[in-house]
Amino acid sequence: MENNVLIATALNGHARIHLFNSKQMVETARTTHDLWPTSCAALGRTLSVAALMGQMQKGENEEVVVTINGGGPIGTILCIAQGDGTVRGFCGDPHIYETYPDTGKLAVGKAVGTDGYLKVTRNLKLKQSYTSQTKLVSGEIGNDFAYYFSVSEQVPTIVSVGVLVDTDDSVRSAGAMIIELMPDHDESDIEYLEQLRLEPISSVLDRDPDIHHYLYELFPEAQILEEKTISYHCGCSKERFLQKLRALPVKDLKELAEEEELEIRCEFCEKVYHISQKEIQGLLGHVEDQG
Repeated sequence: MENNVLIATALNGHARIHLFNSKQMVETARTTHDLWPTSCAALGRTLSVAALMGQMQKGENEEVVVTINGGGPIGTILCIAQGDGTVRGFCGDPHIYETYPDTGKLAVGKAVGTDGYLKVTRNLKLKQSYTSQTKLVSGEIGNDFAYYFSVSEQVPTIVSVGVLVDTDDSVRSAGAMIIELMPDHDESDIEYLEQLRLEPISSVLDRDPDIHHYLYELFPEAQILEEKTISYHCGCSKERFLQKLRALPVKDLKELAEEEELEIRCEFCEKVYHISQKEIQGLLGHVEDQG
């Protein structure tokens, strides 16, 4: 059940639903980045919604880049979701564990902050990229994405996203749901969605991880269009980092060539690559020959 995505229609085709059990994906992110509970919830929520947005792209090579920075202690959250079902991301400070005193819930909004923005870039690869940005309204991620859809894409949208962290700091449950109203919707469709009593999706999936059950509970007449699997995956390699170094100005490469060794850590998967002085000098010679 974990990492499964359902794409369905309901309300006579007037609504489209994307529903995701993201527990395993968020747990992979947690172990990769050594996330503490509040950082895990913030990054996990963003990854979950970004992954669904990636599935809204038409091509497997297209990607969605989501950046959130609200001026809070967690810093920048950056997630990249591919149309092929892979997603990766990181946050500035992975070691935040803070709760709200009155509820005991993880203080995601406080960690993220609201003095900032949510930015979405749709990279269509061979075509033009599109970037849109909205202000943060709560820092709790779900409300901020709902505001983004309504303002930036002008689509009436419900966003439900949550991460439940267990007592041992592992991810107990996680999920996301996006409900979009199609352009031909009517007032009765709005009324139907308004009467839905949506529980936190992490609580729903903690009780029953089968997203099929939740879909039909909300929309008994729903029709499933697709079922997919999404995974946390970083496609970094030493060669890719060498290509990035190759794009540096000659002056910068000459400075790097004076170092005995260059250590590069991938922000998305924490892998460390060691590039020797000889390799950097080789890059410098190649750049100078072509310049």
